[in-house]
Amino acid sequence: MKNYGKVWVVLVIILAVILLFGIGIFKWYISGYNRAVGLDEGAKTAWSNVDTSLQRRLDLIPNLIETVKGYASHEKELFESLAKSREKYFQADTKAGKIEASNQLSGFLSRLLLLREAYPELKANQNFLALQDQLEGTENRIAVARTRYNEAAKLLNSYTREFFGSFFCGRAGVEKTEYFEASEKAKTEVPKVQF
Repeated sequence: MKNYGKVWVVLVIILAVILLFGIGIFKWYISGYNRAVGLDEGAKTAWSNVDTSLQRRLDLIPNLIETVKGYASHEKELFESLAKSREKYFQADTKAGKIEASNQLSGFLSRLLLLREAYPELKANQNFLALQDQLEGTENRIAVARTRYNEAAKLLNSYTREFFGSFFCGRAGVEKTEYFEASEKAKTEVPKVQF
């Protein structure tokens, strides 16, 4: 009988160890899964902030173009390029497409803002100055939002490459995301305005 009691004690201890081990594994799994989801949501939120700032920029462009048109009517090609880039952004259905359209738009906006040097009357126009200030503020917001998005993308992408992180990301359906980088053309070319 005494041996029978010892067997029960050993079985209870073994079951307790297995139960504690199982609870530990469960907590570890939930923690890793939740981290994957949290990083994914962080990257999506950061992208949404970039998208909102880019939308603000896109909303300012038509007003800026109309103000400049009166002074630089021969810059029709630039205005058409700006309009096409703006359209391309709205038509893009992926982050990569929106990033490409935004980078293209940045180049055209730089050219547009350089026009003020050639037109002293434009430089003094209150509407243009107000729009330019709003656009510069928006560009600063975009820069901050891009930086925050790239930081969130880095955290997510790093986790998807980690040994256990890739396991949890696979379980949660979380995938790597693109960085918002400047285009190669923007890195090497300075915007030019020709008359």
